[in-house]
Amino acid sequence: MKLCFLDGDSLGTGLDLNIFSKYGTFTNYETSKPEQVAERIKDCTIVLTNKVVLTKEDLSGSKVELIAISATGANVVDLDYCSSNNIAVCNVAGYSTHSVAQHTIAMVLSLLENLSYYDKYTKSKEYLNNLWATHLKYPYYEMEGKNWGIIGLGNIGQEVAKIAQAFGAKVSYYSTTGKNHNPQYNRLSLEELLNVSDIISLHAPLSPETHHLLGYEQLCLLKSQALVCNVSRGALVDEEAMARALNENRLRGFATDVYSVEPPAPDFPLYSVKHPEKLLMTPHMAFCSTEARTTLLKEMDENIQAFLQGKSRNRLV
Repeated sequence: MKLCFLDGDSLGTGLDLNIFSKYGTFTNYETSKPEQVAERIKDCTIVLTNKVVLTKEDLSGSKVELIAISATGANVVDLDYCSSNNIAVCNVAGYSTHSVAQHTIAMVLSLLENLSYYDKYTKSKEYLNNLWATHLKYPYYEMEGKNWGIIGLGNIGQEVAKIAQAFGAKVSYYSTTGKNHNPQYNRLSLEELLNVSDIISLHAPLSPETHHLLGYEQLCLLKSQALVCNVSRGALVDEEAMARALNENRLRGFATDVYSVEPPAPDFPLYSVKHPEKLLMTPHMAFCSTEARTTLLKEMDENIQAFLQGKSRNRLV
């Protein structure tokens, strides 16, 4: 039996992908261009993918029986085609909850304390000439007593809520579907949440209803000292509107790990923000702690084992 991972390097370094060699002849490709996919998978029984798209054209001439996605989202696979052609598809869910929650807190704390600026200042020779031992160009703030609004109170949102409360924040939430009723926290409308929150973090899926959930009109409802953190999907936030709002001082800061186009283009709106201390950006890495990626690999391995044993595990199709 042949297996291949179409973009093994997308999982980063430090993982042993050769665990999949026990199932047969395993090939790990660093990445795969669209025009390479059909040729690479045609003789494979099992295909592993993270970001590389598998279309019906790619799959139609192949021997593929199982597609193992190394992620939760399944938008990279033509599920309708797989369903009609007896190709099993499985994913991995819940592996990165703690990783994403921790990254959320880290980004918010960094903005609250202006850590990026103070790190650069302290390492520079400018600090050597400072009159005082302490330098406070920008104020920093405590999380204690702040109103933390969560958009999307799923597993990750709930984990963020728990940590935020440990820091003394008061948590409320907005349900993007209207179906979430959690008695532990105060549920608000989006407008109410934007009005009262000092910190807002987004943990909602992208859908037609949530696309540009935070546009310019919504950003104008924020407190002038509010912080927004997006670790969910880039297009939940209108990035052009966010750049404008930051430049107009309508909020104090924005942290994001996700972008509507990844990687962003050179003319990406947030690159035009006039005061970089208001902006914190990381390269879609919130889900990538070593522990989360190790769990991901283990789950993928168990998905494959279950399939070969005729069992259904994490099956989407």
